[in-house]
Amino acid sequence: MEQIHFAGISKEDKYKNLLPQLHALLLDEKDRIANYANVCAALQSIFNFHWIGFYRVLEDELVLGPFQGPVACTRIKKGKGVCGSAWEQKRTICVPNVHEFEGHIACSPLSNSEIVVPVFVNHELVAVLDVDSSALDYFDTIDQEYLEKICECLN
Repeated sequence: MEQIHFAGISKEDKYKNLLPQLHALLLDEKDRIANYANVCAALQSIFNFHWIGFYRVLEDELVLGPFQGPVACTRIKKGKGVCGSAWEQKRTICVPNVHEFEGHIACSPLSNSEIVVPVFVNHELVAVLDVDSSALDYFDTIDQEYLEKICECLN
């Protein structure tokens, strides 16, 4: 993957530049774990999030998959925390201040805002992409739009 220097470029332009590169990277690889790992690495290299990773649906839990950042919670029940809520509701959840989210699972005290995007394969939710920032109110509609597009590439 080509390294592009993103200093002074808007968040949206960063996503716009990254999206075709991710499409090409994911196109011929069928292994989900490999693709999740590369998506995390690519996004982390550009945005330097506090934490980014995937939780995979395995039976009745979300189980930690590829990630970048500090040690994370390993298993999450449906409906618990932001990840479990996004899984249960089958929709993206953006939380400006995780400390105000009822039932938030605090894996790191440095996490202040979070966005969780479901990953669907053949209309079945198979994972969620979890992204945390140390800044309050970091994520917005731009993040939601492009992270959802990225997750659509993972089927």
